Amino acid sequence: MGNRLAGKTIALTGPRKAEDMVKIVEKMGGAALVRPAQGTVFLDDEKVRGDLADWIGSPPDWTILTTGMGLDALFAVSAEMGAEEDFLDALRRSSLAARGYKTVNALRKRGLEALVRDDDGSTSGLIRGLAEYPLRDAEVVLQLHGDPAPKLEAWLAEQGAKVRKVLPYRHTPPEPEQLERLLGDILTGAVDAAAFTSAPQIRNLAEYARRQGKLEALIAAFEGPVVAAAVGKLTAQALREEGIARVVYPSGDERMGSMLVELARYFQTQDA
Repeated sequence: MGNRLAGKTIALTGPRKAEDMVKIVEKMGGAALVRPAQGTVFLDDEKVRGDLADWIGSPPDWTILTTGMGLDALFAVSAEMGAEEDFLDALRRSSLAARGYKTVNALRKRGLEALVRDDDGSTSGLIRGLAEYPLRDAEVVLQLHGDPAPKLEAWLAEQGAKVRKVLPYRHTPPEPEQLERLLGDILTGAVDAAAFTSAPQIRNLAEYARRQGKLEALIAAFEGPVVAAAVGKLTAQALREEGIARVVYPSGDERMGSMLVELARYFQTQDA
C-alpha cells in the first residue's frame, strides 16, 4: 500500500472493525485515533415481535424497506415466532419500496420484487421513486435500521400517508467524552481527516457540536485543514446534509479500505 498517508493523522469514528482500520492506516504510513461517534447497536427483540404481529395482522398498502440487514433481522425474528410464512405473505400483499441494492437482494432471495427502488442508493432517490404514486391515506410500514430518517418521514407525512415505523435495531448514544475529543481534534486541526462509516456518526457529532454552539466552527474546519471522508454515498450525503460540502469517498466499492485509498489519493493531489 506504500506510505500514502505518511505524516497524516486520521480520526476513525466507527465502532465496528476499528482495529482493522487502524492497521490499514498504519500500513499506509499514517497514524490513527479511534474516536467512536456511534454507540452500540442491538436488536430490540421484544418490541420487534409486537410490531411484526401487528404487521402480519393488518398488512399495509405499502412497505418501505431501508436496509437489507434490517429485513434479514425481521425474517429471523418472524422465524423464531413461527410466523415466517405469514410475514412473507404480508409482504406479498403489500406494494414494496426498497432503498439500496442490499435491500433489493434481501427481497429477491425470498422471491419478492420491489415495485419502487431508489435511483442512487439514497433516501432522496427513494422519495423520487415514490413520488409517482398516490399515498394519501395509504397505510405504510416504514422499516428503518436503528436511526430515524427525518427527510423520508416528513415527506410521507406531507403526502398524507399513515405511517407505522419498525426499527429492528436500536442505537445507544455514544459517550459524550468521545464526541468532545473528536470535536476538539477537528477544531484544533490535531487530525488531517475524519473518516465516517455511517450516517449516525455524523448526526451525533453535528448534534453535539450544535449543542456546544460550535457547529459553524466544525463546518469551517471541514472546509479548511480537515478533510471529511465517507465510506460511501449515503454517508457522504449525511455529511452534505449537515452543511459539509467537501467530502472524499470511493465512487464504487463502499469499503473502509477503499475509503482510505481514496483519502490517500486526495492528499497526494493536494500535496503535489
